[in-house]
Amino acid sequence: MPQGGRGRRGTLSRGLVIRTAMAVADEKGSAALTMRAVAGSLGVEAMSLYHHVAGREDLLDGMVDAVFEEIDLPPRGTDWKSAMRRRAVSARAALRRHPWAVPLMDSRTRPGPATLRHHDTVIGLLRAGGFSVPMAAHAVSLIDSYLYGFVLQELSLPFSDSAELDEVAGAILREMPADAYPHLTELATEHALKPGYSYADEFDFGLTLILDALHPDEGSGAQG
Repeated sequence: MPQGGRGRRGTLSRGLVIRTAMAVADEKGSAALTMRAVAGSLGVEAMSLYHHVAGREDLLDGMVDAVFEEIDLPPRGTDWKSAMRRRAVSARAALRRHPWAVPLMDSRTRPGPATLRHHDTVIGLLRAGGFSVPMAAHAVSLIDSYLYGFVLQELSLPFSDSAELDEVAGAILREMPADAYPHLTELATEHALKPGYSYADEFDFGLTLILDALHPDEGSGAQG
């Protein structure tokens, strides 16, 4: 047994196991997430975890539910457009904190209470805003497709701030014949490499475009 195992075993809880698993995945990725790795971080034997989670799949279910718990849900009565923006911004922040989460968010077959509450609240805000059931479904699908796709693209970029962008783009420009790729050169020099540019600003631009394109149904019989 690892040092301190007896002391830690008595303090274990499902919440602690899940939070520890999230920390392991945040640091090393979901591929490195094993019951042994989580137990090692807690200073206990792997078998101790099975008193709190049924196995790796149950652990993943709990981790996804914990990510949904981190996403800010606007209160009932918030106008639908402000609510969808607030929720999307908060979701993006949560998914950036937990890069492993995006592929798992909609893949679990045993959603937890936070996951169910999240989706029910989002649909309810749209319904209260005048969206019919089909249009609410379309809106959620469109917003989440953009949200998840943007986060995946953002996390895969070879830079994380403007200084790294300048370095990466500068190296590409030095190797790339400007006359052969004039439009790429123009985009880099006249936009991406301008002072104050941040790729993160693209998220708000796209989200605004989507929200402005969505409209409640007239006479949809939405909830009050």
